[in-house]
Amino acid sequence: MAIEGCWSVRDLRKQIETKLFERTETVNIKLFDTDSVAKGVFKDPYLLDFLGLKDGYLENDLEHAILRELEAFILELGNGFSFVERQKRMIIDGEDYYLDLLFYHRRLKRLVAIELKIDKFKAKYKGQMELYLKWLDKYEKQEGEESPIGLILCAETSKEQIELLEMHKDGIMVAEYWTDLPPKKVLEAKLHKALIEARERLERKKLKQ
Repeated sequence: MAIEGCWSVRDLRKQIETKLFERTETVNIKLFDTDSVAKGVFKDPYLLDFLGLKDGYLENDLEHAILRELEAFILELGNGFSFVERQKRMIIDGEDYYLDLLFYHRRLKRLVAIELKIDKFKAKYKGQMELYLKWLDKYEKQEGEESPIGLILCAETSKEQIELLEMHKDGIMVAEYWTDLPPKKVLEAKLHKALIEARERLERKKLKQ
């Protein structure tokens, strides 16, 4: 990962401290088959402590903070992301819809739609993202690109809902974001628990096949 990302010693130390590998491994187990093209691209959770958000912030505050610290946000997203547009306007049945953030990933060769939610994940968010992805696929995808995929960033995930909805089959990822980096022992415990739960779900899925 250090070689691929061309990290400096300082960058490598930061990624080790914030458990980048463990966060990436967690989302790989939860969402993707071993041959998935998106394996290794996304993580869960995302650490957005650099935004400096105060308690009681709104989705609009989160979006503005991300744009203000866009370079740091792209570095947290990972290698290969390029910013395309904010509040992407889509006209569907004469109504205006707005996607929070639109990125492009060079290695995946596809657009990445990002929706920001300041609350816990709800099942209705899937339908919203599916609509956006189908619109982008129809009107924005260029020749040689793959179909767009989506990332819903929530203050808290709903693991069973996400598993039952099989979000990954529709090209949609869900991840938590943290506005404060927890103490190292707490971070390690959270990631360890998430890995165990992800592996257990994967084993149950294999038994059903």
